Amino acid sequence: MIFGFNTDVKHEDTVYHVQSEAREGELLLQTQVFVRGRCIGKRASSYADKAAQGGFTDQQKEQVLRDQHRLVLDSIREGRLDSVLDKRDTPEALAAIKELDLQWLNAESVHADQNLTMRLRVTDGGSGVQGARLTFSHRCLPFLVLCLAESASAHRAAHVGGRHRIRA
Repeated sequence: MIFGFNTDVKHEDTVYHVQSEAREGELLLQTQVFVRGRCIGKRASSYADKAAQGGFTDQQKEQVLRDQHRLVLDSIREGRLDSVLDKRDTPEALAAIKELDLQWLNAESVHADQNLTMRLRVTDGGSGVQGARLTFSHRCLPFLVLCLAESASAHRAAHVGGRHRIRA
């Protein structure tokens, strides 16, 4: 049986969309939390042990998923969402992440001629990084900028009348 739950819940000024489903191919019960269409975290629990023992019915699976969904909803209402989401910052996960440095070169003066221009430099150990993918979004601005560094020099992304320009 395929089943799941979807609930919108508001806490302060933020609306959270909570989506829970049984991922039967992976033997997981997963709850994801979205804000404005972006997944901000999830909680997953395996039911592989219960399935291997046999007798774990669809009704039991649904109840466990329902309880997990309710736990996440309650944590949002109580302002403690981070306490129930799966943690990604384990030593193993952090060791696998390649860290780069991002320097905002013109932080003091980003507005000129009705444009927002950000000059950024991406480095790894002090050397410029080619092919670095940068994503910029801001909740107060109606656009998302995605740019790819083509050289070790600084790049600028400019929002111009609904369009974006990337300049080296």
